[in-house]
Amino acid sequence: MSMYDKILVPTDGSDVAAAAADAAVALAREFDAAIHAVHVLELGELPPGVDDEYADEFAHRGERATEEIAEMAAAAGVEATTAVIDDPGKIHEAIVAAAEDTEADCIVMGTYGRTGLDRFVLGSVAEQTLRDAPVPVMTVHEDTTLNLPFEDILVPTDGSDCASAAADLAIALAAASDATLHVVNVVDLGVVWGDMDTGTVLEALEAAGQRALDSVIERADAADVSTVEASVINGTPYRAIDTYAEENDADCIVMGTHGRTGLDRYLLGSVTERVIRLSDVPVFATKDFDAAE
Repeated sequence: MSMYDKILVPTDGSDVAAAAADAAVALAREFDAAIHAVHVLELGELPPGVDDEYADEFAHRGERATEEIAEMAAAAGVEATTAVIDDPGKIHEAIVAAAEDTEADCIVMGTYGRTGLDRFVLGSVAEQTLRDAPVPVMTVHEDTTLNLPFEDILVPTDGSDCASAAADLAIALAAASDATLHVVNVVDLGVVWGDMDTGTVLEALEAAGQRALDSVIERADAADVSTVEASVINGTPYRAIDTYAEENDADCIVMGTHGRTGLDRYLLGSVTERVIRLSDVPVFATKDFDAAE
């Protein structure tokens, strides 16, 4: 079963972009997909008053960065195309447009580029792409470990439409890889406050969590996923997810870009953003594209 036909890889020539390219080529090889590598020229990269020769050098850097990915793909037996995009708009908008124009099934990118330092930055290209992408986005950082084929796939769910879309992606990945699907719901005791009856609230949250799990289990069974492990766990959601992934040797995490409290935007400090920042394995982030249309 082929999950992907084309994978889009944006690059800025940074080390983390190279790590994303490595991951994208490996993913493409695993699922018999092609790679499309893009570099977006940003007007802000050019100091005012520069001559054409200097501007050409910036374009050449982009060409070299994309060509390096194409060479890496060719060495792995993966078909690749490249493009340097001269767009007066924002970088993430050009990436989103490239994904639409090339009919990419997935975007693979680093969580920060040359200006990102060691954290996932609100307003960064990666964050903005996650918010607006028309397809799922797999993020890595420089030291992310990608183990293929996937053997253990983790999908947290809170029962929201966005989490349901993530579950569908995780189920498809698990079915295509013959992987174990781990489904978790995290009960956050931090929502209990004041004069609330802790026992009653906890019981209600766990019951809601079990219903969310049951929905995913039913769909996974229908998709012939061979093994499903489901758990309601307690804790701070992003920490609980990261800990579960480590303790159960998850090869990737699949999450919605926002949950029940996420509204229509990707929030700084959200569970998904924090998991992306902490995780040692790739994180696939997706939204409910049906609702977005």
